[in-house]
Amino acid sequence: MNAFEVLGLTMNADEAQVRAAYRSSVKRCHPDQFQEKEQQEKAQEQLIRLNLAYEEALRITAQRQVGFNTVPVEDAKHMAQKLLEQDRLDNAMRQLMRAERRDAEWHYIQGQILTRMRHYSTALQSYREAVRLEPNELRFRRAAFEAAQTVKKHQKPLQRAIDTIDGLLHPKHREIKR
Repeated sequence: MNAFEVLGLTMNADEAQVRAAYRSSVKRCHPDQFQEKEQQEKAQEQLIRLNLAYEEALRITAQRQVGFNTVPVEDAKHMAQKLLEQDRLDNAMRQLMRAERRDAEWHYIQGQILTRMRHYSTALQSYREAVRLEPNELRFRRAAFEAAQTVKKHQKPLQRAIDTIDGLLHPKHREIKR
């Protein structure tokens, strides 16, 4: 199912339609609206799918507006991996975003880049999407587990303070941690 279908839209929807569909969908499935734990968990999974679909749909609509050149997914992943190895994280993400479509490996690479950028929560979402698309791939599952542990670790107040100081001392990685 593509991003537009998840949001209940056709492929030719514009940015305003994507935003409106996202807002209405999020209101219907927000976990805080449910009392039972099982319903909250299902709503959380749906919310993650909506967030990923929203990002993808916005990216596609933006590409239409600026004539952004897409490349085959394998080429985008290959270039992103090379840039990631060179620690050129912003460039790696830009190359990856040029992919004409997204598969499990694409989400895994995005998770790697986001982890190196210290965007741990967003990286976890990417790894989870990779697992959802290919549940039997152990490296995706391992990465999702490690990302979940990292998110949990960085939610502790002392660790957040250490990370803030570390970010100030290492300006190359001053990205805001999530």
